[in-house]
Amino acid sequence: MDDDIFEAELKKLGVTDVGEKAGLYIDRAAYKLKKWFQELFRNFLQLVFQAAALVIDVIRTFFLIVLAILGPLAFAISVWDGFGSTITQWISRYITVYLWLPVSDLFSSILARLQSLMLQADIDRMTADPNYSMDSSDAIYIIFLIIGIVGYFTIPTVAGWIIQAEGMGNYGKSVNTAAVKAGSVAAGAAGAASGNIGGRLMGR
Repeated sequence: MDDDIFEAELKKLGVTDVGEKAGLYIDRAAYKLKKWFQELFRNFLQLVFQAAALVIDVIRTFFLIVLAILGPLAFAISVWDGFGSTITQWISRYITVYLWLPVSDLFSSILARLQSLMLQADIDRMTADPNYSMDSSDAIYIIFLIIGIVGYFTIPTVAGWIIQAEGMGNYGKSVNTAAVKAGSVAAGAAGAASGNIGGRLMGR
């Protein structure tokens, strides 16, 4: 609310002391700062969450194009002695990369189901309690986004469990390491920010 409405609400509550009124204004400013940071961090995670699925899809398409181009070469080389496993490796790698899409769709459906359950839980709480605050839901949604970001980057590893392809393990390991680091940084930043803001509020 703007200052005029806030001032009117203070008058309704009978707040006339200057010190008490100043304290309420400070609390209001701290709350605005907290909500602004939460909104900024949530928008950042939403961007990374949407980018994660796109990154997996683009890399999958690139790998499939390269494998399709190298397919005839793999068939030709496999006829020579000592290169008989080339065609087998090519087929296994192609199938592994191709499976990224169905695995990604499965993970997306799980995330969509979880998100619908979260929304339904919020609706039920708001119906039961008109004074229910959405602050706790914001924290849960941020955790949900972090889980989604890390989960999307584990798709190559999950696809590798279905079809073992030599040469794809290092990429999957690198992607998983990057995803875990990104999730740790995001969670640490959220915790640090919440702790700093919470400490300021408790201090007041």
